Amino acid sequence: MKFEDIYQFFRQPPPIYLSKEVAVCYVLNVLVESGDSYGTALIQSIETEHPLYRLSDTVLYNALKFLEDEHMITGYWKKVEGRGRPRRMYQVRAEKMTQAKELASLWIQYVNDESTFEKSAKSRASV
Repeated sequence: MKFEDIYQFFRQPPPIYLSKEVAVCYVLNVLVESGDSYGTALIQSIETEHPLYRLSDTVLYNALKFLEDEHMITGYWKKVEGRGRPRRMYQVRAEKMTQAKELASLWIQYVNDESTFEKSAKSRASV
């Protein structure tokens, strides 16, 4: 390792993989803000909207299963034109919307806290 490697790490940090707890809040945020969604879209969305973060398939589907088991979301199959098999779509249950919004706000708080770290790391790296 060289000192330049350390500077490079802070200039271009590796992606941060979400834990299951954070993934649950992220999924709820997307479903509350954007409506129904499906697994691949959730993964693509985080990479597009929050490039510092990544969501593995395993963590995502564990989070979705947890939310379904806790009756926070429901899943249904939707046939998509031009696609051979239907997609598994997810939506927040109407009776759980208040709690979903509360948990979704934790994702916003997490991203804002992380962004503060990211900004300070970038300013230090440019010195």
